[in-house]
Amino acid sequence: MKNNFGKLIRVGIVGTGGISRGLAKLIARRKDMVISKILTRRKGAISDLGVSQEYLTNDMDRVLELSDVVVVSTGDAIYSTKVINRAFTYGVPVVTMDADTQVLTGSWLSKRGLITEANGDQPGVLASLNKEIIQMGFKPLVYGNIKGFLNQNPSLEDMLYWAQKQGYSLSSVTSFTDGTKLQIEQALVANGLGVDILQRGLTGYETNDFQEGAFALGKAADEAGKVISDYIISRESPPGVFITATHQEDLAPELKTYKLGDGPYYLMYKPTHLCFFEIPGTILDLLYRDEILLDNGSVPHASVATIAKRRLEAGSVISKGIGSMDVRGEAISIAEDPNHVPIGLMSEAYLKRSIEPGQLITFDDIEIPDSLAYDAWKETLVNVDQSPWSKETVKK
Repeated sequence: MKNNFGKLIRVGIVGTGGISRGLAKLIARRKDMVISKILTRRKGAISDLGVSQEYLTNDMDRVLELSDVVVVSTGDAIYSTKVINRAFTYGVPVVTMDADTQVLTGSWLSKRGLITEANGDQPGVLASLNKEIIQMGFKPLVYGNIKGFLNQNPSLEDMLYWAQKQGYSLSSVTSFTDGTKLQIEQALVANGLGVDILQRGLTGYETNDFQEGAFALGKAADEAGKVISDYIISRESPPGVFITATHQEDLAPELKTYKLGDGPYYLMYKPTHLCFFEIPGTILDLLYRDEILLDNGSVPHASVATIAKRRLEAGSVISKGIGSMDVRGEAISIAEDPNHVPIGLMSEAYLKRSIEPGQLITFDDIEIPDSLAYDAWKETLVNVDQSPWSKETVKK
């Protein structure tokens, strides 16, 4: 860890999407931080960058040489894994707003350097809320995400329309809509906070009443004897994240006095997740307090499998998994489906056989290019086989 007390913190940024651009504009106006460089794979100027084009570089090592910390937000787990691993060879700690990478290779990376997911996106906000309520004596039962709308197989026409309307990339809008992003986020919460999932694809309780849905999931967790990561679907509910928790019975009257209801379930809610606006706080906590807000755990038990949206013909190639019109992601127990293909690895995947709609894609079905991320996943599976979560031999 580099000692920056009294000095400007040099922040390298990896990626030039909305999160990275927003963070760059934010840091450019701070008095305790400065942008070192912004690593991009794009060529030429980026018109909507929001800061000087002189910050841009295609040279990974140049960014790492000049940085005290790097923030990674690319949405490409294979690429991010390579960058983060390289950062660790320079002794540079890493902050991610990249749950995709954390779920795929975060456990492997955490053994090689200092890495934390940032506050600001749903997993980080849940981790922060968790710390707060545990200090008040609450016992969490459900770590919940709130989704207003879900369509697991949206049309390309609709996704193009919403991408243009909302100013996001086509793949981002698609991953939001088909639930892939949410499944990845909640898998990270499950691994990072050491809690369970109730079923493949999570429960996704549909409700018009936010509190009723949160308490229904709490009851389901109670009946299963587990603490869970899950979500609700509700058009009427506010955005944000929540934790359904219990507390000691003899404090129920006081909790009622403070407007938390009769119990036994209590709803703790954070109405905002402000993404890049909250990253600087995570940087300070990491550099000055050695605080890891959230990572994927040393041995993960949850992953996000690749599920076919439509019939996929043998001999075809899936260019990208996350945000694809061909496949989507579902949270699963690694022990139950150890041969699944994590959706973060579905890049330039050649199909050796035809796949039916709704089918879980396994490594027997595809060929994918070699990569550091693929090697890291295989090594992770060996560790999973040795963990208490595993119920069967991992297929090597």
